Amino acid sequence: MKPSEPPKLVAASSNVSNDPSASEKGEATSQQQSNNGYALTVDEVIEQHIGALGFAQIVHALLVSIAWTFDAQSTLISIFSDAKPAARLLTTGAIVEGSILCGLSTGEWEWVGGKSDTIVSEWNLICQHKFLVALPSTLFFIGSLFGSGVYGYLADSWFGRKKTLFISCLLTFVTALAISFSPNVWVYAFLRFANGFFRSGIGSCCIVLATEVVGKKWRGQVGQYGFFFFTLGFLSLPLMGYLERKSWRNLYRITSLLPLGYAVFLLPFAYESPRWLLVKGLNKEAMVVLKKLARRNGKQLPADLSLVDPIQGRDDPTFSSSENFWRTKWAVKRIVMVMMAGFGTGFVYYGIQLNAENLNFNLYLTVAVNALMEFPAIFIGSFLLGVMNRRPLFSNSSYLAGICCLLCAVLSLHRVTRALPVSKWLQLAVEAIGFMASSTAYDVLYVYGVELFPTNVRNFAVSLLRQAFMLGASAAPLLVALGRESAMMSFIVFGVASVLSGVVSIWLRETRNAPLYETLTQQGKAEEMENEIEHS
Repeated sequence: MKPSEPPKLVAASSNVSNDPSASEKGEATSQQQSNNGYALTVDEVIEQHIGALGFAQIVHALLVSIAWTFDAQSTLISIFSDAKPAARLLTTGAIVEGSILCGLSTGEWEWVGGKSDTIVSEWNLICQHKFLVALPSTLFFIGSLFGSGVYGYLADSWFGRKKTLFISCLLTFVTALAISFSPNVWVYAFLRFANGFFRSGIGSCCIVLATEVVGKKWRGQVGQYGFFFFTLGFLSLPLMGYLERKSWRNLYRITSLLPLGYAVFLLPFAYESPRWLLVKGLNKEAMVVLKKLARRNGKQLPADLSLVDPIQGRDDPTFSSSENFWRTKWAVKRIVMVMMAGFGTGFVYYGIQLNAENLNFNLYLTVAVNALMEFPAIFIGSFLLGVMNRRPLFSNSSYLAGICCLLCAVLSLHRVTRALPVSKWLQLAVEAIGFMASSTAYDVLYVYGVELFPTNVRNFAVSLLRQAFMLGASAAPLLVALGRESAMMSFIVFGVASVLSGVVSIWLRETRNAPLYETLTQQGKAEEMENEIEHS
């Protein structure tokens, strides 16, 4: 609706009352209109008075999305810190690798770059200790798995999105700095677990904060801002990894300072979510945020405008505003499907990146190519989110990623590499396309998860999706370690997992251009009404 048109009264579809009595609902609405002039939902205020996407929302979304940079660095730093460097014979200078080192005494060979390059060279994680290399990364993702649930609960119930993001950035700095002083692989693995736990609140809070203040038409595109900064963080790693290739400890120290600077100097300028404030009964604070957004868009909210309380009967002394997510059948069924799709997507997305070392190519170049492929994934994903439904976009991206992984498995066969001289270049190209498709699926599923659940459990639901991502990611390093012995097998498993993720999405509801609801009861009733209309 254009701003010049008279505002609508409360939309029934977006403000379904918890009270079953129609007459009582009518009385409550009439009283609210007479006392407050007129009341609108947050969606209606944004669409009718603030603007679906203006300067204020763009700046806010960019500001909160910057934190994705540190999320990427914390997640993918192990590609360089945990890599296996080259070794050479002391007598001839010939480069040796793999199981050949196990048959040599320590006085017959040395690490090419010195012992401080990576954890593998510093703690000699080879031969019978080689599978210890996968332990820190696996524990990092397991830490993220547990942390996502904790942060999701805190962001929805106690602290809100902004404070939770601040805490996550601060503790990410502390644990990343502590990692750089690890005396052995066991302490290193424990601190990676802690780092994974504490950084896990960044992504879910960022995407929810960015998307809850824009109109429904732009949610998908704004949700992509975070992935752009994630890509910048990813792309910064090959440069920092190369500059600090002589010391994995310095690499951690450099990356640890960035989330601290962000939390102290930039995050204070971001807004808390007005939707969360409203659900928590902080109506005045929610109106303050909406007025600031309107003013910075060059607009002004009407003086007699108020917000519809999505939780009816809040003033009743016997009223309880808590809704049990796990007792809401439609929400439980939906989150199970989302998490199944998320597990496969996270497994493939992180697995392809970590599996870069199993390609017959330079590690720094391969990681840089993967990082660069994130950019077309973001721009293509942003465009397609505006013209395609979420479900087919996610499933088709997953299918394409799976097919590319299977092609990489074929190209890794020795008979193919011998018969086809350009096979390693072809494998790099196919792997890059597969990673781009996997990245698109990952980004789309994040946006999809935001839209599938209401405000009072949205951060929790997105955190559960993030848990599924991390659970899949925690299995990826083990498969990558197996890939050092059989690259073909690792690519086959990644390919099958990606295809299955796309199949699972068939049972999810389409959300393109759908309103964002505030409570489970409200969304459940509204979707029931939509289903009845469709079947009538």
